[in-house]
Amino acid sequence: MRKNSLSSFRWLKNQKKPVVTTVDKKIPNGILEEQEQQTVVLLPRSPSASKTFFPILVDNLEEEYRLRSADDGKLFREEYNSLPGGNAQGTYEEANKDDNKEKNRYPNILPYDQSRVVLTQLDGNPCSDYVNASYIDGYTEKNKFIAAQGPKEDTLADFWRMIWEQKVATVVMLTNLKERKEDKCCQYWPDQGCWTYGNVRVAVEDFTVLVDYTIRKFCVQYQASDAAKTPRLVTQLHFTSWPDFGVPFSPIGMLKFLKKVKAVNPPFSGPIVVHCSAGVGRTGTFIVIDAMIDMMYAEQKVDVFGFVSKIREQRSQLIQTDMQYSFIYQALLEYYLYGDTELDVSSLEGHLNKLHNTFTEGDRVGLEEEFKKLTNMRIMKENMRTGNLPANMKKNRVLQIIPYDFNRVILSMRRGQEFTDYINASFIDGYRQKDYFIATQGPLQHTVEDFWRMVWEWKCHSIVMLTELQEREQDKCCQYWPTEDSVTYGDYTVELKGDTLCDTFSLRDLVLTFVPDKQTRVIRHFHFHGWPEIGIPAEGKGMIDIIASVQRQQQQSGNHPIVVHCSAGAGRTGTFIALSNILERVKAEGLLDVFQTVKSLRMQRPHMVQTVEQYDFCYRVVQDFVDIFSDYANFK
Repeated sequence: MRKNSLSSFRWLKNQKKPVVTTVDKKIPNGILEEQEQQTVVLLPRSPSASKTFFPILVDNLEEEYRLRSADDGKLFREEYNSLPGGNAQGTYEEANKDDNKEKNRYPNILPYDQSRVVLTQLDGNPCSDYVNASYIDGYTEKNKFIAAQGPKEDTLADFWRMIWEQKVATVVMLTNLKERKEDKCCQYWPDQGCWTYGNVRVAVEDFTVLVDYTIRKFCVQYQASDAAKTPRLVTQLHFTSWPDFGVPFSPIGMLKFLKKVKAVNPPFSGPIVVHCSAGVGRTGTFIVIDAMIDMMYAEQKVDVFGFVSKIREQRSQLIQTDMQYSFIYQALLEYYLYGDTELDVSSLEGHLNKLHNTFTEGDRVGLEEEFKKLTNMRIMKENMRTGNLPANMKKNRVLQIIPYDFNRVILSMRRGQEFTDYINASFIDGYRQKDYFIATQGPLQHTVEDFWRMVWEWKCHSIVMLTELQEREQDKCCQYWPTEDSVTYGDYTVELKGDTLCDTFSLRDLVLTFVPDKQTRVIRHFHFHGWPEIGIPAEGKGMIDIIASVQRQQQQSGNHPIVVHCSAGAGRTGTFIALSNILERVKAEGLLDVFQTVKSLRMQRPHMVQTVEQYDFCYRVVQDFVDIFSDYANFK
């Protein structure tokens, strides 16, 4: 077992509160198992139920994960297929009553009579106490959760009545309203103002949209015939990056989301309502990860098989695919290996001192150690097929830095010309928006037209350049704009309208014309000076200034992707994007997570933030930012 894993878990055990990790993360739609479904497809099972799977010590988690993943996840499938489907004695009498059948979204996903949530009856109607929702235990807490289906048009009032009667303060939503053109859940909240569902009045207090999830706060009030009850605050956390029947590409965003759910849910409130569409697949996955992280702290082991078997007694079919089942293990391993690397701004200085002085034995790992964990991440060469095609190889400046297929920037294919959809560029997530940046290499002589085609087709208004054209007598980037007047590259003409030098960067205003249609667009070119190819800028203020200028330009021009490039599009490019995301979060939440921010970038493009020096620079710029705005209230 690797030593750093052990020390990180010892460190994790010493933390006071059972919390969760990490940084916002995407991938256009995660990993999908294509399955069309009207009813929920229940995968065929070969019940080898005699097999038992024992709890796993956290120290063995990495090895066990490796074994189960081998052979395309053969052992994961075997373990998943050995789970009991549900409660052999369970009955569904209420769910199957004629008056209630219509209230079920899927005829084969129903709550058991003994664990269903029972509403108070309205006007003596015996069927008015039914809602498709079940109580589910947490690791030690009885009925910690309510697993529910996504409300239907005709069950909205029941859903809100359940939230009111059960004193629910937190709702976790794990589906989008529509997925692959199918309705998955009815929108059960107003976009603005207030709306009344049955006797429950729901008013929007405020909402925050982040890259993987949205937080909405509602003021909820029950209007009884005698008098209105005291209003309550209900927070909905809506995870938006989870594909139906699949799993997120990486567990980072989910762990961060879970940490937020734990932080938001007040003590002494009722159960946390968790729902997806049917209330079994993604819902079960979320509940199991939560419980197993609690178990990790309490017992230094996890028992996924045992826990899923137990909660399937309360609602059948929780966890719907072996992919979701293995994703649970992936999330637990991620949490175990990296712990919670999030810092409050106020503790940054102390953390930096620790990272830079690693004299004390057994102290938090030093900067090199922290960075080394990042460089140990596997580069997924099998996901770089397009960039490695013979026809595309000559369009790459550096052979090691090739975009992944799943998030590469795709150009429109030219009629009759194969391979013209390729450019060495990757979409990268921002703090609030998916695909907010395009990380690319400095154009080569023969890729300048492709570069402008990309800027045009993806409606970019901002270009950030972090290299000089030549460095140490080597060409690093082809000049792709005119020094004066205008210049034409294929279908695109670029005209220079203005060139001003700010403290650390040049600002060029360019007009880009798509010649066939005579359409034009103004582009702002931010050219940062003073970042040597080897090393880092002398101070952080220039970085803070250019990031602020780019943000202002984005607000004025609409938030289309920002093109960022250095020479190869990884080291300086990754550092700039990491800092943009980190500073954005510091301003919004007063929190930072340099490790997970960079880890997340490296999952989107290889070698982002290339050196330990660049990694350290990320921390130092945040410290400079805090010092400049040392009045904490300025940015909190």
